Amino acid sequence: MRYVHCLNNISSHGTDLLTDSYELTDDPARASAILVRSAAMHDMAFGDGLLAIARAGAGVNNIPTDRCAEEGIVVFNTPGANANAVKEIVLCALLLGSRGIVDGIAWCRDNADDPNIAKAAEKAKKQFAGCEIKGKKLGVIGLGAIGAEVANAAVALGMDVYGYDPYVSVGAAWRISSAVHHVTNLDDLFRTCDYLTIHVPAMEGTIGMVGGRACSLMKDGAVVLNFSRDTLVDNAAMASALASGKVGAYITDFATPEVMKMEHAIVLPHLGASTAEAEDNCAAMAVQEMMDYLENGNIKNSVNFPACDMGACPAGMSRAAVMHENIPSMISRITDVFGEEGVNIENMTNKSRGDAAYTMLDLDQPVPATAVEKLEALEGVRRVRVVC
Repeated sequence: MRYVHCLNNISSHGTDLLTDSYELTDDPARASAILVRSAAMHDMAFGDGLLAIARAGAGVNNIPTDRCAEEGIVVFNTPGANANAVKEIVLCALLLGSRGIVDGIAWCRDNADDPNIAKAAEKAKKQFAGCEIKGKKLGVIGLGAIGAEVANAAVALGMDVYGYDPYVSVGAAWRISSAVHHVTNLDDLFRTCDYLTIHVPAMEGTIGMVGGRACSLMKDGAVVLNFSRDTLVDNAAMASALASGKVGAYITDFATPEVMKMEHAIVLPHLGASTAEAEDNCAAMAVQEMMDYLENGNIKNSVNFPACDMGACPAGMSRAAVMHENIPSMISRITDVFGEEGVNIENMTNKSRGDAAYTMLDLDQPVPATAVEKLEALEGVRRVRVVC
């Protein structure tokens, strides 16, 4: 029996996928896997039996991924599972930034008691008219699962779309409309686009990427959308650009004290992926990734270990998985152990990601306990699993 602990409420669309060999537990120390959404895990101590943490969502800032890698715990996320939800709210934000919708609604509420509000509205509406997005230039920074969907939808709405992503994957490239112009210089987006939307993770090279210099390059009155991470935009620089009119509007899904003080900012309470459908999709994807790892040793969509897939455990054979440091001679040392034990390796694969590496081996007989002991004693080995 494998035990799974839910740190947050996880949609039944995910937990209902658990088979009879799984049981939910209220005790995280007992768990082989943890399902989580936004609960903070940095101060948690993990039990020796914890093998996986599956985040029902894309961001993993709430999980100590480096510590997990050192302890041989695979951290999964669910990229793309909430893409449609975020895409839809970004399209909504484009319209909020082009027309005076928010101010117009406020005007109507402020004048609700006016018996002649209909006539007054005809006179007042000019100040909220705005412009159409059709034919305008949209710059999409980051063409992953969400950015690609936003770019394609904007093309369908008649926008002239430009995308920037130096690390776009082959799979993502296939999903992007041929009408999206590929830009290799980010400054070109800032200089030429009427609207800019950000869809990159928060990391060393992206935090504060929309700062004073970027704002100075923008077209006067440009509209900036941030539905990715609050730290991608320098708040002081954005406040200054809004006050001067250089940036016409800043629409963000992240309410912070600094943003709430900005004029011409439209702030939403982190609604991007908060749809029932997105939560269902994320939960199902997280559970499927977790089960495939626990049952077969396969890793897909991990943020701290390399992708590795050898399919289902083969009938009549056993499978061992070794998590280790990405250092020279580890593969030969691992295979030598099985050679010493007289065990034939039928199939194997080795993948690495940064300092972490992962080796899976299919064997023609059960994994000897003595082999496990020898593998665990090797310098640089973090965890050894007998998968099946």
